[in-house]
Amino acid sequence: MDFAYQYAWLIPVLPLTAALIIGIGLITFNKSTNKLRSLWSTLSVSAIGAAMVLAINILWSQIQGHEPYLWTFEWAQAGTFHLTMGFVIDHLTSLMLVIVTTVAFLVQIYTDGYMAHDPSYVRFYAYLSLFSSSMLGLVVSPNLVQIYIFWELVGMCSYLLVGFWFDRKGAADACQKAFVTNRVGDFGLLLGLLGLYWATGTFEFTEMGERLTQLVESGGLSVALATLFAILVFMGPAAKSAQFPLHVWLPDAMEGPTPISALIHAATMVAAGVFLIARMFPVFEEIPAVMNTIAWTGAFTAFLGASIAITQNDIKKGLAYSTVSQLGYMVMGMGVGAYGAGLFHLMTHAYFKAMMFLGSGSVIHGMEEVVGHDPDLAQDMRVMGGLRKYMPITAITFFIGTLAISGIPPFAGFWSKDEILASTFKANPALWAIGFATAGITAFYMFRMYFTTFEGEFRGTDKKLLASVKAENSVGKEPIAGGDSHSHHHASKPHESPITMTFPLMVLAIPSMLIGLVGTPLGNYFEYFIHAPSEKITEVPAEGFTPEFLLMGGSSIGIGLIGISLAILMYLQKKIDPSAIAKSIQPLYNFSKNKWYIDELYNAVFVIGSRRLARQVLEVDAKIVDGVVNLAGFVTVVTGEGLKYFENGKAQFYALVIFIGVLGFVIVTSI
Repeated sequence: MDFAYQYAWLIPVLPLTAALIIGIGLITFNKSTNKLRSLWSTLSVSAIGAAMVLAINILWSQIQGHEPYLWTFEWAQAGTFHLTMGFVIDHLTSLMLVIVTTVAFLVQIYTDGYMAHDPSYVRFYAYLSLFSSSMLGLVVSPNLVQIYIFWELVGMCSYLLVGFWFDRKGAADACQKAFVTNRVGDFGLLLGLLGLYWATGTFEFTEMGERLTQLVESGGLSVALATLFAILVFMGPAAKSAQFPLHVWLPDAMEGPTPISALIHAATMVAAGVFLIARMFPVFEEIPAVMNTIAWTGAFTAFLGASIAITQNDIKKGLAYSTVSQLGYMVMGMGVGAYGAGLFHLMTHAYFKAMMFLGSGSVIHGMEEVVGHDPDLAQDMRVMGGLRKYMPITAITFFIGTLAISGIPPFAGFWSKDEILASTFKANPALWAIGFATAGITAFYMFRMYFTTFEGEFRGTDKKLLASVKAENSVGKEPIAGGDSHSHHHASKPHESPITMTFPLMVLAIPSMLIGLVGTPLGNYFEYFIHAPSEKITEVPAEGFTPEFLLMGGSSIGIGLIGISLAILMYLQKKIDPSAIAKSIQPLYNFSKNKWYIDELYNAVFVIGSRRLARQVLEVDAKIVDGVVNLAGFVTVVTGEGLKYFENGKAQFYALVIFIGVLGFVIVTSI
């Protein structure tokens, strides 16, 4: 296994090489490169596949007890300042490498079917490989500076992929929104990074935590300043992992192709934020104010995302707000000190959410055969229904994901979510109450999504409904140009997706069902493997089905079943009319459907406000700054015009002027 460690640097380099080869081909021989699309997709898939094999070998070696491996070289030196680069392999790294490579590998296979008719098929594969490489580079980084470098590369790749269909206004706006929102978080991260280095003199995670603790205890650094630096660092993960108030970019990122939605929401960009919190845990855990900030931010975000998802009609937007909510669970778990539980949910969520996003792409692929070239219409659940008859594999796998995210045992999501809730209850019952209520809402909106999409009668051929939904979706939007161009032929019913799209769904269904079993009360092997840096666990925790677990787990299942039952009554059996409830609570319904009006608030304060400020600055520039400059020019012109009459070319006149000037100077100085 030492071979795997010595060549672990190949894991990010392999997809990077594929991206470079494809990118150079597109720049130099664009037409020829686009014609050989199968060759380049094979190269891209093979590169991430080889990286996946290496990652699995390293994870297995770490499970067997191999010591962490660190390889560095000196990258920069100036006096006493030394900065190293390299890679580190430990338990956290090995886990994240497998999550990223497996999901990326399956997403790239899926892409071949989903993007088959897209003219920019090859460019998409180049971006996918670059995105995967950036995330893998971030995961193996041994210090905060190297993480920051790859952090920005991940952000750049998300900009390219969210705006992949840049000829669509929605995609162009979404990628700019993602870029700007993440710049806010990244600016905070940079300030925090520099502040912590100023205080501790190191960029190494463990050393930074130890030195910061010593400084605070000895009085060398105030608690307030340490708290400020740590919260500034947390701004980075808050933006990347879409935590309130920097969550607004993630739902809009659905404007990108569905494969990238799956990759962003499962294993790359949003996972980077939770990963950095885990890496910075030695710093955060010693500062209670920071841990409380992280926990409450996560709890509020979890509830916020769930409360918005409950009214969304776009299948991808609903899943996006679901991701916001589930990321809130992970961050809340980290904030209450449940390091292992937060990462456990990161792992289980990566697989079932990737499967559900790819499933939504399969649904969209099938719907476009019926409703035509209109992405908004093809993604609207109101025109779906009954798809289980036509798309059985997609329906079954989506149902498995729905059970997993709803916390129904023995599916993966139950074990990880329950562990977070149990840890939260011990730390703060108020936080637990928010998470508990969110669990019930989650079960409701996910089964609402499943029933509306896959059960009942197919509504995609109802012309009146299609016209009504299309008219509603087009309000305030420009005509669509570009997008998914799978077909221009209208079919009478949807069909199952090709094997390149259904195969990843079937593979992802396996961990969605079983991977949670590595963290049960009978033997929490995950906690034993991934325990927090400050903990030492010598044997596998096995508490068994204690009364506390039965109470917490039973209540979690109970609230989930209540949510499922309501969804059945409303959307399957039609015994309760959802529209009647919506009318009775119209203000709350509109509040949820309009996403708490946060986008409107940001537009009024930041977009319109910044434009007004810019206009005021322009007025100052035009009237004051330009006025001073123009006055200086005017004075110069006037004095020049006056003085030119003294230029007569007579030496005796110049001597007289000099004499008068000297005389005047003598008189002034003698007074």
